Amino acid sequence: MLIPEVEQELSHARCALHYMCGIENRPALWSTTLDLLDKGYDVHVVADACSSRSQVDRLFALSRMRQSGAFLTTSEGVILQLVKDAANPKFREVQKIIMEPAPDSGLLSLFQGPNLFSA
Repeated sequence: MLIPEVEQELSHARCALHYMCGIENRPALWSTTLDLLDKGYDVHVVADACSSRSQVDRLFALSRMRQSGAFLTTSEGVILQLVKDAANPKFREVQKIIMEPAPDSGLLSLFQGPNLFSA
């Protein structure tokens, strides 16, 4: 849920894009994401930086956020978006970090075959 204190801080910020991540997809992250979308913000949920009580809850919360208009992304995607391109002086350092194989997040099933999760 978007609490008044955070909403007030956001009203002073000059950014319309927000990245979301958190420990509990449902209800905390889910409700905050929906509140931000309702207020017209672009919301990108960093799927591999979100968790939930169970994998089923995690997948359904991500699906619901996606169906509501949030973009799903990964931590690597966010990092590369922030670095922008190889001209960034920190690009080589960042590249070394993201080249390390990540553990399986269990999220691939969200995008494979016919499923309930298509937007």
